Amino acid sequence: MSGQLKEVRLRIVSVTSTQQITKAMKMVSAAKLRRAQDAILQMRPYTQKMQEMLTNIVSSLSGDMELPLAAERVTERVLIIPITSDRGTCGAYNSNVIKAARQTIESKYAAQYAKGNVTILPVGKKGYEYFQRHGYKLVDDYWNLFADLSFENVRRAAIYAQEAFLRKEYDRVELVYSQFKNAATQVFVSEPYLPIPKVEATESKKQTDFIFEPSKEVLIQELMPKILNTQVYKAILDAHASEHGARMTAMDKATENAADILRSLKISYNRARQAAITTELTEIVSGAAALQG
Repeated sequence: MSGQLKEVRLRIVSVTSTQQITKAMKMVSAAKLRRAQDAILQMRPYTQKMQEMLTNIVSSLSGDMELPLAAERVTERVLIIPITSDRGTCGAYNSNVIKAARQTIESKYAAQYAKGNVTILPVGKKGYEYFQRHGYKLVDDYWNLFADLSFENVRRAAIYAQEAFLRKEYDRVELVYSQFKNAATQVFVSEPYLPIPKVEATESKKQTDFIFEPSKEVLIQELMPKILNTQVYKAILDAHASEHGARMTAMDKATENAADILRSLKISYNRARQAAITTELTEIVSGAAALQG
């Protein structure tokens, strides 16, 4: 009986220690989430308006001038950019991003993948390790962007994708990431990146007529890469906030589970202790009765 009590006591100590760790990790993630959330909420309106403007410009200029980054080609070679995290302990966040990337390949580019024409440019250590382990073709120069997250570092990855598209190494580029909604909700999306998507003009929503100053050739040449760089940066900020939200939620749930386990262990410990005391009292009474007899 004493052995059983000792085992339960050790488990209580172990679970209490784990609960303290998960509670601390939750607090750290909450602080990081606040900063990451502020960053994406400030960036998102600007990026969305710039993307909308770029799409409208590309659509309105279609046929008027050559736009290499908007050139539609037969899709033979594809680049997928999945954005995961560098660390785990964030629930199913990383596996959901990887699942979304695989579903994109299976649903849109199964024929290209069968020919070996699908390449992965992973951002984040977890995605890099998964796709490397499963034998995918990789561009492994940008997976550690979260080690020093800045616009300049993200810009290098965006420029690589743009230049590779212009060299016709890839006919299509897609971003796969998690859009941040709140700490408990992330939406996993596959977003076309290159060629720049066009919108069809309709009677209800006509394309915007732009006045260009300086000339549209000069403006488009300068504006288009900057907007595309910003699009990748926004996706990475979305993923960064989603990661911390998922980790905070996972650690909060782990802390609650530890509390439930502790309650159960304490009940088991008290029952075992009461049984041990009852047994000892019975033995004492039986010994006293035997002596009197």
